[in-house]
Amino acid sequence: MVALGLLLLFILGGVLTYHWLAPSMERSRKLRLYLTDPQVHTEWLIQSGTQCRDAPFLFPTDGFIGYLWGDSFRLGHRHQGIDIFGGKEAGQVAVKAAYSGYLTRLADWKSSVIIRIPQDPFNPQQPIWTYYTHMADAEGNSFIVADYPPGTTEIYVEAGTLLGYQGNYSGNSDQPTGVHLHFSIVKDHHGKFLNELEIGNTLDPSPYYGLPLNEETNRDEVPICK
Repeated sequence: MVALGLLLLFILGGVLTYHWLAPSMERSRKLRLYLTDPQVHTEWLIQSGTQCRDAPFLFPTDGFIGYLWGDSFRLGHRHQGIDIFGGKEAGQVAVKAAYSGYLTRLADWKSSVIIRIPQDPFNPQQPIWTYYTHMADAEGNSFIVADYPPGTTEIYVEAGTLLGYQGNYSGNSDQPTGVHLHFSIVKDHHGKFLNELEIGNTLDPSPYYGLPLNEETNRDEVPICK
């Protein structure tokens, strides 16, 4: 009986693990197809500046939305934003502001900027922040435009303003990411942005873009603006 119980627990664990990881596994499969030849699946692509229906945010870059908010790459981890893959070399695909606000780049940020939006379009009493990262090459050479050097604080930018270019910086030159933009919406706490690395400090971007960008509600659909 003990052996049977252990077997059932093992099977249950496998089922739960598969359920947890399956959406990101399927998205990884489609991402590999896209990156092998970006011209084969042009119907999967979103264009910079696209505004779906009456959603408030503009899409910040061109490419394929490979991973969604809540995707899991390992047990216990959930992705805090969306990853958009431009399908070109680092430094070639432009990244633009999704919404107007006040840009900050901390002194030690090589590939990231964050923009404070004083009024959340869905909750005008509450500020939010939009975070853009991986805008540097594998060695940490920044692709952020010169207008926003390290140490920049609260510079107003309009929606659609050029911020930089997609890169593959991971913080470790021996393990670069694929070339993409990671974008997330970060909660505010007394005028400061919370730690973006924790999904509980971020918001589901789906309503801001008018697309199914949440892993819980989109298991295998490629999100495109129809």
